[in-house]
Amino acid sequence: MRPYDAFLLLSFGGPETDDDVIPFLENVTRGRGIPRERLAEVGEHYFLFGGVSPINQQCRDLIEAVRADFSANGVDLPIYWGNRFWDPLLAETVAQMAKDGVRRVVALATSAYCCYSSRRAYLDDIATAREAAGPDAPEIDLIGPFFDHPGFVEPLVEHTREALAGLPADKRAGARLLFSAHSIPTAMADASGGPGQGYGPGGAYVAQLRQVARLVSERLGTGNDYELVYQSRSGPPSQPWLEPDINDRIEELAEEGVSAVVVVPYGFVSDHMEVKYDLDHEALDTARGLGIDFVRALAPGTHPRFVSMVRELIAERAEPGGQPAGLSALPPCARESSACCQPR
Repeated sequence: MRPYDAFLLLSFGGPETDDDVIPFLENVTRGRGIPRERLAEVGEHYFLFGGVSPINQQCRDLIEAVRADFSANGVDLPIYWGNRFWDPLLAETVAQMAKDGVRRVVALATSAYCCYSSRRAYLDDIATAREAAGPDAPEIDLIGPFFDHPGFVEPLVEHTREALAGLPADKRAGARLLFSAHSIPTAMADASGGPGQGYGPGGAYVAQLRQVARLVSERLGTGNDYELVYQSRSGPPSQPWLEPDINDRIEELAEEGVSAVVVVPYGFVSDHMEVKYDLDHEALDTARGLGIDFVRALAPGTHPRFVSMVRELIAERAEPGGQPAGLSALPPCARESSACCQPR
């Protein structure tokens, strides 16, 4: 794994008590002029779960699984963890790495796809944290999008198969697979991937989502119809975001006579708050109100294949000229270019 001397897990972060919720949301929305009453409204999602976002514990679980995988495969890299918006904050982690004498770090963000929020924002935050740490700050090499890596796709296939089996036997063949991802402004989606990368309308983000839905459906082999839906929209109603919204689509499917859906949260690497609230609460309620059977597949989480993927990605990055394993024929995101995933 040389030339690296540490591994860094980068994530979003989330509150872990009721008292954390509003300060966390203030961190997320700083500089955007969001009224405090709107923060309190969003905070209700967290208060339903005791103020605890699942994401921090899921990062701890992933770190422990990766540490065990490293040990079993002779990888001697210390593991650090830093978040964008809540403890442990990235800036504090980078400062600690500098204090520990770490010089070159390979990092993985808990985001598989390419758009501003899931790629460029992490690169910007790394640069800010390194600047704050001063001249002793380590170099940090961020692994690129891994949306079509077998270690991401295979757990989704297995979890989708398990979810489909959770439906009544007479509902499985006609169940619609809804591949759900976080919606983003259409302008941000169009900007993803950078100029000249060969993506169509919607940029890298939408193209990658389409590919993964196809890869999972083909490997599932059940013949169920599938489609891409979006969730977790925010922002002013006047701003166009990617559609269809999952709740709107479930209502349409009910009118079309579909009696069961399997929701696959493939836009996420773990079952964090957007999954727990927007799918397990809101979308489930929508389906139940319409008499539709609803089951939700697990995200990759700490599936052994996802865990081993982390080690494989590090090895690919460490090898000169190494090419990431990928199951799709999409052109790569401009991983290191300043043109990649810029906001509009």
